[in-house]
Amino acid sequence: MPGSRRVRDDIRISNRATYWPVAPLDLVVAAPLVARVLLGATPIGRVVQGVVYGAYLASALRDWHDRRGIRKIAFHREFGADLRHLAPMPREVREAEVRTLAQRLSDELTLERVPRRELAVEVDRHLTRYIAGITGQHVRSSAEVRGFALVGLAFPFALGACDMLSGDVALFRDTGLLEPHIIAHEFSHRKGYWKELHAQALGYLALVTSGEPVLRQSALLERLHRSLRVLAGDDHGAFDRLVTRAPLRPELRTLLVKLRPPLTGVERRLEAAMRRLYHLRMRATGQTGISDYDLGFTNFLYTFEISTTARQTPPV
Repeated sequence: MPGSRRVRDDIRISNRATYWPVAPLDLVVAAPLVARVLLGATPIGRVVQGVVYGAYLASALRDWHDRRGIRKIAFHREFGADLRHLAPMPREVREAEVRTLAQRLSDELTLERVPRRELAVEVDRHLTRYIAGITGQHVRSSAEVRGFALVGLAFPFALGACDMLSGDVALFRDTGLLEPHIIAHEFSHRKGYWKELHAQALGYLALVTSGEPVLRQSALLERLHRSLRVLAGDDHGAFDRLVTRAPLRPELRTLLVKLRPPLTGVERRLEAAMRRLYHLRMRATGQTGISDYDLGFTNFLYTFEISTTARQTPPV
């Protein structure tokens, strides 16, 4: 029947909470405190809390129901790579790739900045296109992005986040030319790809195949950034030296260095503690850990590009 085919090939996730004026999780956290301060421990205060919790859960349940019809990408079959199937990129290959990416980015540099709302719509369009090109199914979701959420205070090293229940996405700081990829990563979560490696890969592949210079540049810059992090490890000084030696335009060099600002002793300890906590959370959900963002991501692309079994063709 034509109607049932449209349902299968065109999924729309409501994401109602993403249109709220305040981040849904912020409301859930703040509701008990605000109700107690303004209304005290009264029946009205408890009703206010209940309304907030109910609206949040109703939105989450609606999205869960909408996502049930999604046909997920089988990453190992399509790309010859997945969490447990990654070929380690040799260091000399990685160093050569860094030089190639740096030179390409410098040669093709565009400093155009697209307004965030317009950028989010464009990123979502290309992500939807890329996924549909593999699964035959358009997964349509909200293109809303916030500029603040309380979770950013808890994880100061994060650039953005997506609430797994509501699909709400927030960016925590201006990352300049990298912003399209960060949005694509978080929107991949919103479309049901919760593993960080999958979100990194889909965000990259959607943007690098977009044909749009601003989006392609962001994807290549993210790949360069992550390879530099792998080469430098936890040594901030080594990262800065690698960036300085790479054949990069000054604008790109400045952006990359700003991504790893110097920290005080207290800030360094706090970041290390929160990174460990986040790493454990990832491990508990069947992921390798926080290294999936850089080592896993770049090894995924390397494995895809050398694969002899992948059904998809690696982008040039």
